[in-house]
Amino acid sequence: MYLHAELPAVLLLGVVAGTLGGVIGFGSSIMLMPVLVMLYGPREAVPIMAVAALLGNASRVLVWWRDVHWRAVAAYAVTGVPAAALGASTLLTISQRWSELVMGCFFLAVIPGRRWLARHNLRVALWGLAVCGALIGYLTGIVVSTGPINAPFFLGFGLIKGAYLGSEALGSLALYLSKAIVFRSFGALPAEIFINGMIIGSSLMAGSFLAKRLVPKLAAEQFSLLIEALLLVSGLTLLGAALLGL
Repeated sequence: MYLHAELPAVLLLGVVAGTLGGVIGFGSSIMLMPVLVMLYGPREAVPIMAVAALLGNASRVLVWWRDVHWRAVAAYAVTGVPAAALGASTLLTISQRWSELVMGCFFLAVIPGRRWLARHNLRVALWGLAVCGALIGYLTGIVVSTGPINAPFFLGFGLIKGAYLGSEALGSLALYLSKAIVFRSFGALPAEIFINGMIIGSSLMAGSFLAKRLVPKLAAEQFSLLIEALLLVSGLTLLGAALLGL
């Protein structure tokens, strides 16, 4: 199996990304995805990130297991799991350039989308989480990370801190598992990609456990501008890669 010389730097970034994601519930994939696209290309980077995200979300579930809101997770996952499978199937049928364009545009669109949801002080019922699961599940199948959109819905349901982090992570874990199964069934998850995803995912796990010490001390709002900066840089990077390939 070929390992990139840049892998140690990617693992270090993974620990930082995992710590950030462990504190605010998202951001890991946003930080890692542009780097993985540059190293592996979007067609391989997406399943690698899907495997890594499985470990990252699983570690957050382990950290906050006792605080998980099971009804919220069930409502979100019952529609999100099949939708994520459909989205992953769609991803495998579009070209590499379109994958980069879609992911780049999505990351940029999330910035005003998050602000709109926060400004309207969204309140969500269980049925709202089910609708959210269907829409975000399909997007998750295509664009890797939808954590920035997930957050306002789970927070709007009334979950905070550990309950939010654990419940959002478990719901996302179900979606990423569905996505990984589709990749595997279509032959898009060979052993090399799976192993790379596991290696990178281990760094996310380390970051998640480091984050547990920070959550009681830090407010998620402090990271809002940082996340938007990450979205901006990641989106522009992916769009630049796609346009340079024209």
